[in-house]
Amino acid sequence: MPIIVNLDVMMARRKMSLNELSEKVDLTLSNLSILKTGKAKAIRFSTLEAICNVLDCQPGDILEYQGEKK
Repeated sequence: MPIIVNLDVMMARRKMSLNELSEKVDLTLSNLSILKTGKAKAIRFSTLEAICNVLDCQPGDILEYQGEKK
C-alpha cells in the first residue's frame, strides 16, 4: 500500500504510549492499534484531527504517500 502510517514514530517522539493516546483521543486500543500497524483501510477526519491535536502535529507527520516506482 502506498500510504504509510507513521503514528508509532510520532508517539515515540512525544513519549506517549498507545494506552495514553487511546484515552486522550477516545478511541479503543484495538482501533488505534489497527491504525498504528497500517492495517486500517480508512480514517475519519475527526479521528485524524484528534490525534494531531493530542500529538501536536500535522496530518502529514502521521500519513506519508509513497508512490509506486515505475
